[in-house]
Amino acid sequence: MRRFFNYVEITTKITSVFAFAYTLAFLFSRGRSIDAKRTLVFFAAMLLLDLATTALNNFIDSKTNNQKLGFSRSAALFIIILLLASSAALGLYLVYLTDYVVLLLGALCFLTGVLYTFGPVPISRMPLGEIFSGIFYGFFIPFILLYINMPPGEYLNLGISPETISLTVNIFPVLSVLLLSVAPVCLTANIMLANNICDVEKDIGVKRYTLPYYLGNRALYLYAFLFYTVYLSVIVSVALKILPAVTLLSLLTLIPVQRNIGRFFKVQDKNSTFMTAIYNYIIIMGANTVLIFAGGLMR
Repeated sequence: MRRFFNYVEITTKITSVFAFAYTLAFLFSRGRSIDAKRTLVFFAAMLLLDLATTALNNFIDSKTNNQKLGFSRSAALFIIILLLASSAALGLYLVYLTDYVVLLLGALCFLTGVLYTFGPVPISRMPLGEIFSGIFYGFFIPFILLYINMPPGEYLNLGISPETISLTVNIFPVLSVLLLSVAPVCLTANIMLANNICDVEKDIGVKRYTLPYYLGNRALYLYAFLFYTVYLSVIVSVALKILPAVTLLSLLTLIPVQRNIGRFFKVQDKNSTFMTAIYNYIIIMGANTVLIFAGGLMR
């Protein structure tokens, strides 16, 4: 089991699990009922796809970086196929429980997860990793979870007939999800950005040209900017009554977060300072999740 957990890097799954818990807290704060079956099926499909994506990434990278997988290559490939097949089966069951919107969103997430490291031009080898990881972990997880638990038509309506395809989007509800997602999007992107900043020289050696390669030292300022954007989104969300007022207490986390930003600005090292990006993710997302849940208790 330990070999499997190392292969799929189980400790890195905080981005999907936190985004999931954060969205559940938001549903609770709004007094919305949660469909247990749909929610559990989505969680399992989401987690299995996340595990499969990481395993595939390690499987592909092991061809060039001599990384040990803990399994023979045939066994490692079988694990990937099993994870992907299980995730797809659960995803299709969720579609059966919901509608075609979930099918389209799920298929997009599935395709992106595979193409992240597989194919002629993998996403991970372009300056797009931060954007894709931020959006797919930080926006699509909250949106799909909200969509399957909200009344039909709350966010959008998709009509399909032999003659036409129509899509109606309810602007303010979707904008509220976009604001809610700023925190997980930016924080997830920053973990990827910090990782790529630390690995930029090694990545160039294997012809992987990530965003820091193009930005140079400006990547550090983008890193800090994304953290500050999260705090601004909290203020705006509270002002628009999307989040409960008590969520403003999360602004206090800027003190330890700023300290960690300063440490990373001084030294960008995978072993000593990269973890500050993960610490900041846990600090901010943890505080926001607890405070949003507390806001629901205070309704």
